[in-house]
Amino acid sequence: MKKMKELYLSSMRELASPKNLALCGVMGALSMVLGIVASIQIGPYIKIGFSGLPNRIVECLFGPVIGCIFGGTMDILKFIAKPDGPFFFGFTFDAMLAGVLYGSILYKKPVTIPRVFVAELAAKVIVNCGFNTLWISVLYGKGFLAILPMRLLKNAIMLPIDTIITFAMLTLATQIATQFHFSKPKLNESKK
Repeated sequence: MKKMKELYLSSMRELASPKNLALCGVMGALSMVLGIVASIQIGPYIKIGFSGLPNRIVECLFGPVIGCIFGGTMDILKFIAKPDGPFFFGFTFDAMLAGVLYGSILYKKPVTIPRVFVAELAAKVIVNCGFNTLWISVLYGKGFLAILPMRLLKNAIMLPIDTIITFAMLTLATQIATQFHFSKPKLNESKK
C-alpha cells in the first residue's frame, strides 16, 4: 500500500515540471489529430483507432495521476472537436480509469512485452469489455450480453496487435524522453 501511495505521489509531482506539461500538450495535440483522421468505425459499437497511443506515452512517462487527468481531458476535448454520438460521462470515466491502469502498470517500470501485455489485457477486460460495453448498453438500449461477444472478439484480436504496437512505441518514446530528460524510466530490463 505504501508503494502505491509513493507511486501516486510521484506521479502528482510530475505536474510541477513545465517541460512535462509541454510534452502533455504535444501528446494531446497528436491524440486529437489521430482521433480525427486515424479512426475506423466498424458498425455502431466497435471503433478501432490510434488516438490512444499518445495517452500510453503520457501514462508511461508521468504515471497514473497524470494519465487519469490526461485521459479525461482528452476524451472531453475529442468529443468537442468531433462529436461521435451523445456525450456520456461514462466514456470519460473509462478514459480516466484506463489512464490509472496503464499508469499504475507502466510508470517507472521497465518497458517489456509481458508488462505491456498485462496493461493491455487489464484495460481491455475492465474498461473495453466491461465498462464500455455497459455504457453502450445503457446509452443505446442494447442488451449487455447481446453486444458483449462482438466486443470480446474485437478485443481478443486487438490484444496482441496493440501489445506489439504499444511496446514498440513506448520503447522508442522512453528512449527519446530519457535523452531529453523528461523522466528517467527504466528501459527494457528483462526482469522486475
